[in-house]
Amino acid sequence: MRLLLLAFLLYSTLIAQDNTFEYKTKQAIVKIYTVSKVPNYSEPWNSSTRRSSGSGAIIKGNRILTNAHVVANQTFIEVQRYGERKRYIAKVLSVSHQADMALLEVEEKSFFKGITPLSLGELPKIEQKIVVYGFPLGGNTLSATSGVVSRIEHHRYAHSGESFLTVQVDAAVNPGNSGGPALSDGKIVGVVMQNLSKSQSIGYIVPVNMVKHFLTDIKDGTYDGFADLGLTIQKMQNPTLKEFYNIDENTTGVLVDNLVYTASQTGVIQTNDIITAINEQTIQDDGTVAYRPHEYTSYNYFIDEAQMGEAVKLDIIREQKNIEVNVTLEHIADDLLLVKTKEYDVMPRYFIYGGYVFSPLSRNLLAIGSNKIPLRYYATQWPTKEKKEVVVLLKVLASDMSRGNYGFNLWPIERLNGKTFDSFKTFYKMVQSFDGEYLVLEDIDGVKVIISRKEALEKQGDILKKYNIEFDRSIDLRANE
Repeated sequence: MRLLLLAFLLYSTLIAQDNTFEYKTKQAIVKIYTVSKVPNYSEPWNSSTRRSSGSGAIIKGNRILTNAHVVANQTFIEVQRYGERKRYIAKVLSVSHQADMALLEVEEKSFFKGITPLSLGELPKIEQKIVVYGFPLGGNTLSATSGVVSRIEHHRYAHSGESFLTVQVDAAVNPGNSGGPALSDGKIVGVVMQNLSKSQSIGYIVPVNMVKHFLTDIKDGTYDGFADLGLTIQKMQNPTLKEFYNIDENTTGVLVDNLVYTASQTGVIQTNDIITAINEQTIQDDGTVAYRPHEYTSYNYFIDEAQMGEAVKLDIIREQKNIEVNVTLEHIADDLLLVKTKEYDVMPRYFIYGGYVFSPLSRNLLAIGSNKIPLRYYATQWPTKEKKEVVVLLKVLASDMSRGNYGFNLWPIERLNGKTFDSFKTFYKMVQSFDGEYLVLEDIDGVKVIISRKEALEKQGDILKKYNIEFDRSIDLRANE
């Protein structure tokens, strides 16, 4: 009887401890209410207001960890603790749109009273159990769904379009869950990010090692980002390709096809180099490395692990000789692309000349509508000294001076009065300084749009008034004049 009583008391104690632990965990989960100003890239002088909600977790230092897309383009943020109705004003402390992570802070310190912050765990293993917390659609109270880790590999992040390590889970992930923590053994192993549409039980979380990189990065108060080598590679799974480069069939690696001219490793790495290892980890012919025994993902895993300014070691075969090089990481993807990654928290760049609207080509523009296949080619290219940015005739505002040209939209411009230009800023200056009779715009095929300078300047004011456009250029161009 005494043993039975002791067993009952022990069981009751364990239940009480579990309930206390579960309550403390829930206390650290918050709902995030965001009001955002959404730019209109088709009409870059316009924007709209949107309200949305997401989730977050309180971590060490009275900070709230969430997704960047939960607070992107924000104008006002409020947060609400689990089990309370009061909302507190919050603001963004730091953000990584690359890796879809953000930190919020609340000035009113009473918000954090009595809360035990959640701690960070380690990268989970396949089949490891997880619990996803958040405030998804379908109700107003906290939701908890359980599941397991299905796979771990590199995947494209919807928010930035860049590829990083992700953890796929089978726990239910729905709109509103974004930014909420995925916990295992009471510790954060990832941040809920996105799900796969038209599928069942496929959700993705930002793994905890990406979170740790972000938190380490911003310790000095500045976000530097996740590095990019600035090269394209070819897999070496074809035996004839290996034979051509005199590579033994048992030697694995990837072939360097091209390098961007601005990359810091130019000269250190060369085209036709074969990279066989990174940080002493063998690169397979399909471009993967073993990040754990028998588990593989992109070789970029070891680049993503390093902070900006650190170096990675590469083993290379160059002209049949084995060499080692150290590459210092100094660039993010946006430094190295002709068409930059998706931008947030800024308004689009543009200027209007006689009702003709010009803008740099952006991935935000490419994400709108369809039938942009010719433009998507530019998104696959590296910049050059001669072309660092693509300029497009975004649209033509209908007027008596632009009749017949209304069909020109998202039209890439190659030359202005027979001269090429390297960027949107250069193109803008060339237009502004032009004092001739006609502006002649040409695309790569020689198709022309002709604008009368005199008529454009005379009718600009009336056209802007007719379309209720306050400014003929974006704030960045106005600030520089």
